[in-house]
Amino acid sequence: MNVEVRPLARADVGAAVAVLIGGALGPPAERPDDPDAYWRAAEETAARGGAVLVATEDGAVVGLCQVIVMRHFQHAGGLCAELESVHVREDRRGRGIGGALLQAAEVLARERGCYRVQLTSNLARADAHRFYEAHGFRPTHRGFKKVL
Repeated sequence: MNVEVRPLARADVGAAVAVLIGGALGPPAERPDDPDAYWRAAEETAARGGAVLVATEDGAVVGLCQVIVMRHFQHAGGLCAELESVHVREDRRGRGIGGALLQAAEVLARERGCYRVQLTSNLARADAHRFYEAHGFRPTHRGFKKVL
């Protein structure tokens, strides 16, 4: 396996959106016909100290993870990294790609001076929960969301 984790490039957007769509649980909310919207999101994420990371295997995008760096009011205004959109293409799961993405996200968070890395995961994703726990994440809180 030849896996590289790196920041998303403009040319990766279509493949990254396909991975995102492939990992979705619900009805399609993505707009693959609007790659500029995704690229703007990646640029804004980077401008704020984070990154959209992609995992590539022999040049093909097979996974992604958005690392959002934000300043908390708590923890004396410390920086925190929120992981979003952690997905690995279904036919590539179980090969260490997700772990490589998490490791790269943690390295980025440490480099930015974050005191914590956090994420939420849909309650229906039992396999993902086991995966996150195997990589050192603990289910310490209960998340709530309200769709607007």
